[in-house]
Amino acid sequence: MQGLENIKREKLAECIERLESFKALAILGPRQCGKSTLAKYIVSQFPGSVYLDLETPSDLQKLSEPELFFEQHAEKLVCLDEIQRQPDLFPILRGILDRGNRNGQILILGSASRDLIRQSSESLAGRIAYVELTPFSLVEVENLSQLWLQGGFPLSFLAKTQTKSFQWRLEFIRTYLERDIPQLGFNIPAQTLRRLWTMCAHNHGQLLNQSKLGDALGLSHTSIRSYLDLLAQTFMIRVLSPFETNVKKRLIKAPKVYIRDSGILHGLLNLVSFDDVLGHPVYGSSWEGMAMEQILNAAEGWEAGFYRTSAGAEIDLILSRPNQKIAIEFKASLAPQVKPGFRNALADLDISTAKVIYPGTDRYFIHKQVEVCSLKDLLEELKSTQ
Repeated sequence: MQGLENIKREKLAECIERLESFKALAILGPRQCGKSTLAKYIVSQFPGSVYLDLETPSDLQKLSEPELFFEQHAEKLVCLDEIQRQPDLFPILRGILDRGNRNGQILILGSASRDLIRQSSESLAGRIAYVELTPFSLVEVENLSQLWLQGGFPLSFLAKTQTKSFQWRLEFIRTYLERDIPQLGFNIPAQTLRRLWTMCAHNHGQLLNQSKLGDALGLSHTSIRSYLDLLAQTFMIRVLSPFETNVKKRLIKAPKVYIRDSGILHGLLNLVSFDDVLGHPVYGSSWEGMAMEQILNAAEGWEAGFYRTSAGAEIDLILSRPNQKIAIEFKASLAPQVKPGFRNALADLDISTAKVIYPGTDRYFIHKQVEVCSLKDLLEELKSTQ
C-alpha cells in the first residue's frame, strides 16, 4: 500500500514559489484533502517557522493578542490552519503584512473558499496569492481504478480495504453536514442538505434543474441556489456552465452538476465496491465526473464548459483559450464510439482537436479528427502546454 509520506503533492513547488513572491499565501481546498500535511512540510523548509491549528484551543489562545504574537515572530513564517474559524484576524493580518518588509510572512489554510476569499480580498488584496489543493490526482497516485472507486481524499484512498475506505467517506459526509457547515455559520438542517447533496449525486453529470430540486425538497428556488452555492464553495460539487459561443443554434443554457470527488459520489449513493458502481446507472457519469475533475484541475489557464443544442449536438467538455479549443468526450467503455451529435457539434464550433477519454491505455483515431486516448495521456499533454 502506498504511504502518504511517499506521495509528493504536485502543488508543493508552486506553493513555495508563491511564498517567495508574495507576503502571504492561502492554500484553499476541502477539509481532509491534505492541506495541513502539505503546510507542515512547507513550514519545515523555512527554519523557525510556526504552525498554529485554529481548531485547537491551545493554539487559538496564542493569538489572544495577535499583534503581540506576530511581533514576537516577526522574522518567521507563521502558518494559520482553518483560518475561516477566525475571520476577525484578516484586518489585523493586513497591518502585520504591511509592516513586514519581506515575502513569505504568512501561510493560511482554509476549507471554505467563499468566506476566505471574501475576507482576504477585502483586507489582503495585492498581498496574497492563492493555490487550490484538491484531493489526490492521478498524476500523484497513478492507480486509476482505486482513485475512481475510492476518490482522492488521502484517508479514503489509502485505506487498507474498500470497506474501510467507504466507512471513512460516510463519516466524512456526516461530519461535513453536522459539524463543518454549522461552524461556518450556516443554520441549515443537516438532513435537508444531505438530501440535496444526494439528489445531486443521482443527477451527477446531468442538467441542473433548480426548480425540480426545490419541488422535491419543499424549498424555494432561492434556498436551493444558496445551498448549491454553499456546496460548491466548500468544494463538494462543481457546477459546469455551458460553453459560450455565437453559433446560430438553439443552445441548452442550464448548467450541469457534478460531485467533485468520485469517492464521495459513491458514498452518497451507497456504492461500496467497483461491482456496485458497474451495476448502477451512475457508472458512465461517474467515469465522466472523475476524469473531468482531473482534467479541470490540470487545465490551468483554460476556460471550461459543455456544449449541447436542442437538436442533439453535444460535447461533454470544451477547453478553450485564445485561438485554441479542445473537445472532450468521456466514455466508460473499453471500445468507445461517438454519436453523430458529437461530430455535429465539432462542425458547429469548427473544432479540429477532439479526444475521447476512456479507461483503457491504447491510443488510436476512430475518425479523422477524433482520437481515443487514456486520461493519463491527456493530463500529460495538458501539462506540456503550460
